[in-house]
Parts: sequence; structure tokens; C-alpha cells
Amino acid sequence: MQKLIEQINEQIALFTENAKAQVEKNNKAAGTRARKAALELSKLMKDFRKASVEASK
Repeated sequence: MQKLIEQINEQIALFTENAKAQVEKNNKAAGTRARKAALELSKLMKDFRKASVEASK
């Protein structure tokens, strides 16, 4: 579960960096990377939820 949390934190950092570049510098490629990171983050969050539910049983 610790590895999953580390992956989530990495994706959050990537998303934040790229979203900021898109907004501040109007960088379209950064927007694409931010959307990709958001999609991956969504998948990781679902995995975290499953692991969390299993751990609480």
C-alpha cells in the first residue's frame, strides 16, 4: 500500500506541474500531460480504495 501512495504522490506532482504550466504559459503539451496524469491518478485512486477496503476487513 505504501508503494501505491508513493505512485499517487508522484502523479499529483506531475499533474500540478503540468497544469500550472498550461495555465500560466498557455503550454498545450503540458495540458496533454496534465490530462494524462489526471487519468492515471484516477486509476490509482480506485486501486487505493480497493486496497483500503481490503485492509480494513
